[in-house]
Amino acid sequence: MRLSDVQGLAGLALALVLATPFSLQAEAQETAVQSIERRINELLGKMTLEEKVGQLNLVSHGPLLRWEDISEGKAGALLNFNSAQDVARAQALARQSRLKIPPLFGLDVLHGFRTQFPLPLGEAAAFSPRISRLASEWAAKEAAYVGVNWTFAPMADLSRDSRWGRIVEGFGEDPTLGAALTAARVEGFRSGGLAAATKHFAGYGAPQGGRDYDTTYIPRAEMYDTYLPPFRAAVEAGSASFMAAFNALNGEPSTANPWLLTDVLRQQWGFDGFVTSDWVGIGELINHGIAADGAEAARKAILAGVDMDMMGLLYIKHLPDEVRAGRVPESIVDESVRRVLRTKFRMGLFDRPGIDPSRLDSAFPSPESRQTAREVARETFVLLQNRDGVLPVPAGARSIAVIGPLADAPHDQMGPHAARGHKEDSVTILEGIRRHAQGAGITIRHAPACDLFCRNTEALPAALEAARQSDFVIAVFGEPQELSGEAASRAHLELNGRQIEVLEELAKTGKPMALVLMGGRPLVLGSVAERIPAILMAWYPGTEAGPAVADVLFGDVSPSGKLPLTWPRATGQLPLYYNRLPSGRPTKPENRFTLQYIDEAITPLYPFGWGLSYTQFAYSDAAIGRKQLGEGQALEVSVSVKNTGAREGQEVVQLYTRDPVASRSRPLRELKAFEKIALKPGETKRVTLRVPVESLGFHLDDGTYLVEEGAIQVFVGGSSLAEQVGEAEIARTFRIPPMERRASASTIVQ
Repeated sequence: MRLSDVQGLAGLALALVLATPFSLQAEAQETAVQSIERRINELLGKMTLEEKVGQLNLVSHGPLLRWEDISEGKAGALLNFNSAQDVARAQALARQSRLKIPPLFGLDVLHGFRTQFPLPLGEAAAFSPRISRLASEWAAKEAAYVGVNWTFAPMADLSRDSRWGRIVEGFGEDPTLGAALTAARVEGFRSGGLAAATKHFAGYGAPQGGRDYDTTYIPRAEMYDTYLPPFRAAVEAGSASFMAAFNALNGEPSTANPWLLTDVLRQQWGFDGFVTSDWVGIGELINHGIAADGAEAARKAILAGVDMDMMGLLYIKHLPDEVRAGRVPESIVDESVRRVLRTKFRMGLFDRPGIDPSRLDSAFPSPESRQTAREVARETFVLLQNRDGVLPVPAGARSIAVIGPLADAPHDQMGPHAARGHKEDSVTILEGIRRHAQGAGITIRHAPACDLFCRNTEALPAALEAARQSDFVIAVFGEPQELSGEAASRAHLELNGRQIEVLEELAKTGKPMALVLMGGRPLVLGSVAERIPAILMAWYPGTEAGPAVADVLFGDVSPSGKLPLTWPRATGQLPLYYNRLPSGRPTKPENRFTLQYIDEAITPLYPFGWGLSYTQFAYSDAAIGRKQLGEGQALEVSVSVKNTGAREGQEVVQLYTRDPVASRSRPLRELKAFEKIALKPGETKRVTLRVPVESLGFHLDDGTYLVEEGAIQVFVGGSSLAEQVGEAEIARTFRIPPMERRASASTIVQ
């Protein structure tokens, strides 16, 4: 036997040995899947029609809760249970039911449970899936500790209109950023012990006039290109469930929309979890005008693909009769129950011991959760402007005036949907500045200047006096929590109340001044942007707002956040977004009959992806690895990024593309990849961003993805204003069917 033959046999033997564990693992995994399906079938075979419908009933803790429904098998899931004592009681009642099926315990855990992290829109400004995963995992760990096992999050609704209050719960305006962060949040929740209910499916973030709950009109191709990618990313990341949206999409309410819930979600994407309605969403089909009564609403919802009725009580009231009358096949009910049971088996609920009722959420915030919240928060702050290097606070400042009602607002800094957040846990911005100043021997003077909504300015003279007596002024203004979130749409995005008047008076003192904005959306700043040199957007920073803001203001950490949405100059510009389609009449300032306003600039105040640092970054030597791209290949762009300043800092390297000539008009720019890197002073890193050619096309109305031959322009930089670095050529046109999964972008940093 020749040596080469021996080596070949040895290599084959080694390959078989290495393959064996993976083969066994695959076989075991297949057996586990089969085992779950067998247990589901056995359980379904024992269930009465009423018990099946009970699994589709989601009821809330509160005055209307009938505890006996749990023991009678009439509640498959429960929401707003947030204490171990109540969870344990409900679990005990479920064990008394005939079939002993464990319930799901759901809660809106969006950005923390007891320890509050920045709101999702703020978190998105970190441009870091790692940060999103970390924050979600911590939120899940705390909620799971007291028995919550299901969260109505993440919100994957893309929005281009800051008038919509719920924009604070999402990731902003870009589908690539949204897909990456939605997937990271699903993974983080699961890692921490919570199943995700990705919401709101779909189109909810584009209501007419920015009015929450209003209808949306989005062409199907645009749905596929812009609004659906984050939801598909959630499926691929393992979201256990989805929540149907309140809105009507193109005249068809999402809660009774078979195209969304069955054609797209289940058939095209292969999702086999379950779908829940939003709060009384099925009953609202009557208000939408597509159902005459509760029975018709229930029938239309379940036939469209809504498996679970949240607080509507319409399934449990009407479905048995609908089935017996032949209007709803029992097989449809069986399939919905199968999806719910499949999720419960996958979560291990049937084999999990009950929660220890002695557990209390007061175990949090812990020192570790506080430190993590602080680290996450300071990654999210966006330095919008910093003329003359006003920030960080100069080392020579011996006294600081902290002005504004939101400087000492422990409740407001948590933002909406704060789960079990306690304002007593919050470290306010004022307290964070005081702690930092105490160690540096700096005198702090605080004056609110006006009430929380800045309607009464009787305290302004005292604030002005405090400013005059100090070396530096930190003004903390913005949106009180009540002005943001669900049911908080705004027609006017100017700083509410008399804030502009107060800030202008403070600016007249001539003192070096920085404005810290707290809020859930971009605000129209008007003259403030001209009068105040340094503006830091802090969003709603959460429990550790004070230490995190102080870290950045005093320069211990350089700001690194980037805007996840476009910042308007005026409310009338909305909806406003960077990835718009080109016009046949591009803007020419000297030509009235081109794209523009006659009373405002066409450009935003700050563009998407914008954010300054205390240091500077230089981009150089950009190179496109392969100029001719075929199917299965990737656009590979490398660039050197150098920290040319004197401080450490982080930069978000952003890659945009444009298809300048296509069969249908394509956006002026589209974010395709990004990477956040840390650089010491003088340090250079080589970043390679890789975008599969399968991501350089667009969708047709039927969901087919079309990649057309021709040139693709490439832009790389620190915001959506990135400069063009070249172009590549797609060799030939090809199509990807709706059911095929496309490759995703990747990054190499050297």
